[in-house]
Amino acid sequence: MGRNGPVRSRVGAIVCFVLLLAGPSVVHAEQAIDWVKARQFWSFQPPLRSAPPEVALESWPRGDLDRFILGRLEEAGLRPEPEAGRSVLLRRLSFDLTGLPPTAEEEEAFVGSSDPRAYEKLVEMLLARPQFGERLASMWLPVVRYAEDQAHQVGNNGKFFYPHAHQYRRWVIEAFNRDLPFDQFVRLQLAADNYGEKDLAALGFLGLGPQYYNRKRLDVQAEEWEDRVDTVTRGFLGLTVTCARCHDHFYDPITIEDYHALAGVFASIAMENRKVSDRTFHVVKESKVQDLNVFVRGNVEDKGPVVPRGFLKVLARGGERRTFEEGSGRRELAEAIVDPQNPLTTRVMVNRLWGEIFGVPLVKSASNFGSTGDRPSHPELLDYLAVRFREDGWSIKALLREFVLSATYRQSATRQKENALLAGMNRRRLSAEMLRDAMLAASGELISDDPGEPSSKVSDAKNLRRTVYARISRKELNAFLRQFDYPDANVHAAGRSVTTTPMQKLYLLNSPFVAARAARLAKSLGETGVEERVEQLFRQVFARAPSASERAGSLRYFENSSSDRDWAGFAQVLLCSNAFLYRD
Repeated sequence: MGRNGPVRSRVGAIVCFVLLLAGPSVVHAEQAIDWVKARQFWSFQPPLRSAPPEVALESWPRGDLDRFILGRLEEAGLRPEPEAGRSVLLRRLSFDLTGLPPTAEEEEAFVGSSDPRAYEKLVEMLLARPQFGERLASMWLPVVRYAEDQAHQVGNNGKFFYPHAHQYRRWVIEAFNRDLPFDQFVRLQLAADNYGEKDLAALGFLGLGPQYYNRKRLDVQAEEWEDRVDTVTRGFLGLTVTCARCHDHFYDPITIEDYHALAGVFASIAMENRKVSDRTFHVVKESKVQDLNVFVRGNVEDKGPVVPRGFLKVLARGGERRTFEEGSGRRELAEAIVDPQNPLTTRVMVNRLWGEIFGVPLVKSASNFGSTGDRPSHPELLDYLAVRFREDGWSIKALLREFVLSATYRQSATRQKENALLAGMNRRRLSAEMLRDAMLAASGELISDDPGEPSSKVSDAKNLRRTVYARISRKELNAFLRQFDYPDANVHAAGRSVTTTPMQKLYLLNSPFVAARAARLAKSLGETGVEERVEQLFRQVFARAPSASERAGSLRYFENSSSDRDWAGFAQVLLCSNAFLYRD
């Protein structure tokens, strides 16, 4: 969300409340909307592949993506930063494509290579690693509010918990690793049972949603339907459709009928634990098909007209809402979302992936492409990439490859606070998962595990697995994850806020986990001189040798003593340093 996003949200909530108090007249007919005008809004227009602009600095672009970036820079009187050094590029690529730091051996091989295609080969190697899927899963799981329990629990009643949630997580990781086309990625998560039995685990997208007590009550069911509508529409379409649950959307052409047409799809399915090749999946199945009455102002007792299950009218072909007739309508919903004429789906996913790689999405409000969201910083580039994404078979690896091979990506990090035009790359702090994984990698303890294994608690001292395999709780998110901005698993997460607090530094200085990694690092040092051990530590922690100033400062640290305790303390200093916590 952009800088004014929270203010907009508060104002919108106040306006919504006031208008609801005004009475039934706020629920108006669809005929009151000028649909032709509504479809002229930028995000409802089909993406167009415009020609990249002419640029003055012809020697800089490596492709069309760079021309779009450079065109805007030159308009603003800016020039791109020089290309970053190989050590910086290696660390940047390793974290962005695998979520893990490079090793000292990889540093030596890449920095010392004379192969003119060394960078391109490095990209291909990282895209092919199984850790790629783990990295992308860390992005996707918060989008779909992945969790393994519920926010509310009475006593020890875990009736609505998800002990087999890891099967969905495994499917997501494997889908990214095999570069499952994104349109199929969408289809299977909504309706895998309608496309064959192979990918049933994908239904965890819906099957892991919140469940509430008293589920037979209509008002409780309505709360669950709202979660499904919200996760699907913000996640895939970038629209805040649930604002229309009680009344027509105040800002976007989304009506109360639109909301109930989609809610009817989820009212026609049931949650199920299905056992299949000794594995249990938390999925959904077809139930009694039902079209919903409009619940006037959200009151399930105040029923308006029945609305057939269907898609959003503003996105419908021919101007009329597409209705669903096959069972619950999940398959038809999936096909409507990935329809080539749908202008949102490719834009929304391209934008999410851009934000992961470049630090800031082209549309900052990544899950709100409506009128209260941010406008794209580079609209022609967003459309160009959206069209390319579809033409390249919805390949996520092909899209990310284009991102990281660009001259834009290879720039040195800028120190500008406002860098919307990308005159240099953004310096970024490691995510919670990257930070914990990097510490385990530095100490040589990180375990490469079977992605199908059950989750482990982050707080378990014996847990040396990647953090993507951690147990995620809606009831009480782990303190470390919460401290370092892992999103609330109760709702769809548009992205991650990045906070800087004294508690984060205090955690790093006092955490038994960090102290244990530091002690392991100290223990791994050989019985050599101080300078040799300093060199070894830097190579293990930063995958590089210390600079002259770092070496001099490190030696001063050990002028009076070099006991094992001092080495553990020194290792912890390195693990808590900005050089470790950030990537340029």
